[in-house]
Amino acid sequence: MRAAEAAAIASGRVSGLELMERAGQGVVEALFEAWPDLGRGAHHAAVLCGPGNNGGDGFVIARLLRRRGWRVGVCLYGDPARLPPDAAANRARWLRIGRVSGLPAQPDFGTPDLIVDALFGIGLTRPLGGFSAIFAAMAASGARIVAVDLPSGAEADGAPEARDWPAAPCDLAVTFHAEKPAHAGLRAAGLRVVVKTIGL
Repeated sequence: MRAAEAAAIASGRVSGLELMERAGQGVVEALFEAWPDLGRGAHHAAVLCGPGNNGGDGFVIARLLRRRGWRVGVCLYGDPARLPPDAAANRARWLRIGRVSGLPAQPDFGTPDLIVDALFGIGLTRPLGGFSAIFAAMAASGARIVAVDLPSGAEADGAPEARDWPAAPCDLAVTFHAEKPAHAGLRAAGLRVVVKTIGL
């Protein structure tokens, strides 16, 4: 997937920002298809953005939901100065219309209608330490949870040793272009997986 994206960008057919915008649009489409009631009226979302391009997708999703009249709170895990360029650009776009808070180690998300998990995607190659309380707070919120690409903490290649890694709760995972090996395990666990095309 990373090679396909890099080749498309190198060819000049599409930019990284365009792919990120399409990914965010795909997630918003998928969540309204999965939960039509969320497509009616304004709701409340908590968007959790990570330190990479997965977080950039989260900023796009936040902006698109705000455009629909939603109340949107955005938390960023990590140093904003170290975001990749496309993710930083989308953070700047969001900051024109909303605020970004840090993600506390012991968060209280309240009772949002939706939590967007855009913390870590297919680039994660290690277990997440110190995220158990965050994942527990997500589960305790009672919100529906959509994961961008994968639930944070899931290992994209589906390696057997990753089975005991802590992973975020998830009701719907929206991935792009094609499923990754880990999605078979998500389906087997009864989670809904949707693939959205982004023009690759």
